[in-house]
Amino acid sequence: MNFELHPNLLSKDFIVDLPLCKILLENESHYPWIFLVPRRYNVSRIIDLQQIDQLQLLKELDQAQSILWRLFNLTQLNVAAIGNKTPQLHIHIIGRKLGDPAWPNTVWDHSQRLPYTLEQKEAMVGLLQSAFKQENA
Repeated sequence: MNFELHPNLLSKDFIVDLPLCKILLENESHYPWIFLVPRRYNVSRIIDLQQIDQLQLLKELDQAQSILWRLFNLTQLNVAAIGNKTPQLHIHIIGRKLGDPAWPNTVWDHSQRLPYTLEQKEAMVGLLQSAFKQENA
């Protein structure tokens, strides 16, 4: 069967496809927040991936974290694979700064969401696409 995004991930904005993962943007301007979604059919947990894909996921996770760290002058990176509401494996990578609206709690504790404006979202997607393309050139 072919890979398809879970309906809960369809509203996320596409950034780039890496060898294993589709990279998506969360529409939340308080935090640079991306997802890595392995393009594998019927995978809910990291342990569901074959070992070679687990190793590739780790490489892509490292690359994505490095890009966010470099671009956004962060205090911390939050990385999570939860899957309670969206059973398709997806890894959250969330850039955090001291004093951000949810600090020091999790972003899920912060109920005041602030979507990007269209211009902000286009700029963020463009910035991330450029960074991933430079890393993979």
